[in-house]
Amino acid sequence: MTIAIGDKLPSATFKEKTADGAVETTTEDLFKGKKVVVFAVPGAFTPTCSLNHLPGYLENRDAILARGVDDIAVVAVNDWHVMGAWAQSSGGLGKIHFLADWDASFTKALGLDADLSGGGLGVRSKRYSMLVDDGVVKSLNVEENPGQATVSSAAKMIEQL
Repeated sequence: MTIAIGDKLPSATFKEKTADGAVETTTEDLFKGKKVVVFAVPGAFTPTCSLNHLPGYLENRDAILARGVDDIAVVAVNDWHVMGAWAQSSGGLGKIHFLADWDASFTKALGLDADLSGGGLGVRSKRYSMLVDDGVVKSLNVEENPGQATVSSAAKMIEQL
């Protein structure tokens, strides 16, 4: 079953790459008492993710935060080393959270996993964005095509804030 507006996020643990190594971050750490924009990508460094989806959130970070959002996070089914390298190379380090859902447990619990084996990627996340307020989903935008970033874009999220 796919998560829906009004549902509470499932408990999960992510890893984030820091200067001190990998740090575990839970959904409670990230969402309790906060309004957070989360977007997910099929893979770090992939073309649509790196050239379109992530840059939109980085460019619109201040506009999103100015609308009462406390934090922004990107989730991908990649390991924390890859997510850390992506944060560094994209200029996003310290601006948004780059969350490694290394085993796809969060993605699967949301019901937003996609089998991209045909493209050589294996199990990944569908491309989506959501607004989460104190752990509860307030808006959810799932792309039909993983190669597009329109309904889950930063511009669309700003319209919803």
